[in-house]
Amino acid sequence: MMSPATKQSTQRKAYLNASIVAPAQGLNGRGGILVEDGWILAVGPKVTKESIGAGTMSFDCAGATLIPGLIDMRVFTGEPGTEYRETLATASEAAAAGGVTTMIVMPNTQPVIDDAAIVDFILRRARDTALVRVAPMAAITKGLAGELMSEIGGLKEAGAVAVTDGTHCVANANLFRRALTYAKDFDMLLVQHVEESSLSTGVMNASETASRLGLAGNPAMSEVIMLERDIRLVEMTGAHYHAAQISCATSLEVIRGAKAKGLPVTCGVSIHHLTLNENDIGAYRTFFKLSPPLRSEDDRRALVAGVADGTIDVIVSSHDPQSADTKRLPFAEAAFGAIGLETMLSASLGLYHNENMVLGRLVEAMSSKPAEILGLETGRLAPGAPADFAVVDLNLNWTVDETKLHSRSKNSPLEDRTLEGRVIETVVAGRTVYAYAR
Repeated sequence: MMSPATKQSTQRKAYLNASIVAPAQGLNGRGGILVEDGWILAVGPKVTKESIGAGTMSFDCAGATLIPGLIDMRVFTGEPGTEYRETLATASEAAAAGGVTTMIVMPNTQPVIDDAAIVDFILRRARDTALVRVAPMAAITKGLAGELMSEIGGLKEAGAVAVTDGTHCVANANLFRRALTYAKDFDMLLVQHVEESSLSTGVMNASETASRLGLAGNPAMSEVIMLERDIRLVEMTGAHYHAAQISCATSLEVIRGAKAKGLPVTCGVSIHHLTLNENDIGAYRTFFKLSPPLRSEDDRRALVAGVADGTIDVIVSSHDPQSADTKRLPFAEAAFGAIGLETMLSASLGLYHNENMVLGRLVEAMSSKPAEILGLETGRLAPGAPADFAVVDLNLNWTVDETKLHSRSKNSPLEDRTLEGRVIETVVAGRTVYAYAR
């Protein structure tokens, strides 16, 4: 289950003369989309001015690109508990501006989303305040403490779409094995933050750059070791396992090996790890302090190739709002995390414009593939599917200005950068929730 958009549109309307990109449905060319009562009636080249019938409100997309609404599998908010960082409402505004029509929110809240009552609170709160759909992941362990397993069956029944400890790795191998076993029994996705905590005591990638800056480093092997352990446990249990974010070339090879064995393993990568590297930290710029840390340029290029060939299944924003009090500090003392909901699509289009990434693969990695992994009905453009989509001008340049970002926190590593490609309209359940004011 996930919270629906606040209201469905009851108006029959059509978006015409668009360049439709929906690879899961085999759509890649001119056409239109016809919607009514929040659902898609028809989509493709046969949806034209002549075919939609009298009384249908129509919009000419003038050749702009129409894509399925994006599903962001890794969104942190501050609600409940630290609403000064971000609320479900403000996060949904940022999501809508970025073409994201479904947010999957993490359990790292106060209180932690580790029981059915908190899951229900998130769903009810989202129904009341959010512009886009919201679905929670619940905690694997009570209080994210890594000691006692949460009641996975009850969490699923309440509406959680997966379990994860968010920014925490479940270090206890026996506990994690039991969690995988229960997750399989309840057909629940288990999502892991792959980081061996005793090795990950630094603040950036362990490298020559870290030595030059005088900062303690986190070796890529801390990620690889945990990933390899987890995959051995997946072999034992047969549970569906998702590595929330990978950040290095070696992890990519581990995932390839697991998939070659036919194991039920998928993985994600954050848009920041696809577009930035450790050198962007520059003069101790804390907005670039992430977990996992930004790696080398060779790692970044390997991750881009991994998205292109499908080894990496999904792209996430890893939206993690932090206040100025926790970011405007010396690098070693600053909090980890960066916002990314509003810029994820535009930043990914840089890979399309500058690195020859196929547009359809990017769209798939942010829409139909996360929907498939989570078992959602959204993320596709097909008759009978929810009318969630975005209209995008691939060539519209814009500069990231913190004063204009919709997120409550402003810790964007892309501030003051010019991006090529912008969402001009976002539709959820047939209702426009964002329109770009030119």
